[in-house]
Parts: sequence; structure tokens; C-alpha cells
Amino acid sequence: MARRILVVEDDLLNRMFYCDTLEQAGFVVSAVGDGALAMGEFERFTPDLVVMDINLPHVSGIELIERLKAEPGNKDLPILAVTAYVGPIEEERIRQAGATGYLSKPVSMTAFLSAVEGLLPED
Repeated sequence: MARRILVVEDDLLNRMFYCDTLEQAGFVVSAVGDGALAMGEFERFTPDLVVMDINLPHVSGIELIERLKAEPGNKDLPILAVTAYVGPIEEERIRQAGATGYLSKPVSMTAFLSAVEGLLPED
């Protein structure tokens, strides 16, 4: 069965890039562009991995990561943070929130897919 990935990204072009790249690689993808919609879509879609922007409208990506990781059964959920924040302090803050991986924007298709595939557990 195809792996399911939830993309939480407010920038339309980035969201389209992530979704197209993942779908071409054989993943089933759902996407939201607003942090306020992310938890509901997570529960509806039940992804195997979440791609999370950090700077989102209404709810920050860091807060969403903390919420997701606090839910029972999500301790091992892989979350790939993809953000324009590039400093080591910001990266450490994102990882402390519970992100499993981190990429700085802009990101290449190869690096993006490599990071996604590296975070998904083997079947």
C-alpha cells in the first residue's frame, strides 16, 4: 500500500511542488495551506509522515509539531520541517518541538525526496 504524506504549507507554489514531487514518487498526498486546518486533516487522512512548514497562518508549525507529538500513538510519527529559518538556534527549537528531520528552503527535489524516504520506516 502506498505511503500517505500530509503536507502543511501555506505557500501555494511550494505546496504544489511538494505534492507533485511526492505523487510522482508514488506517495498518496493530502495538503493544507493553513495551520488551523492541519489537525483536522491529520485525523481524517492519518498520514505516515508529515511535511511541515514552520511559518504558517493562525498556528505555527512548531505548535502543530508539539500538538501532533503529544497525541497518543504519534510519538514515532516522522515529521519533516521545511522552512526558510536557517539558523542553528531555530533548527534546534524545531527539533526540540519534535521534528524528526529538517530542510531549509529553497529545497531541491532530490534533497526533498531523500529526506522524506529517509524518515519513513521500512515496511
